[in-house]
Amino acid sequence: MRIRDLREDHDYTQEYVASKLNIRQNTYSQYETGKRQLPIELLVQLADLYQTSTDYILRRTDNPVPYK
Repeated sequence: MRIRDLREDHDYTQEYVASKLNIRQNTYSQYETGKRQLPIELLVQLADLYQTSTDYILRRTDNPVPYK
């Protein structure tokens, strides 16, 4: 997944992203490191936060532009 790269590209901290998702920072950290599986609901919220598609986050496409 690209969630760490996206977060760093936007100069967001883990704390900031976790607060947007209404989860704890250490839980978000575990999603970034692959220690926990990211729920679909949070995947969608991350796509909205970064204004991209879920496929881009999941590396199913290299096009960061969201679908219309």
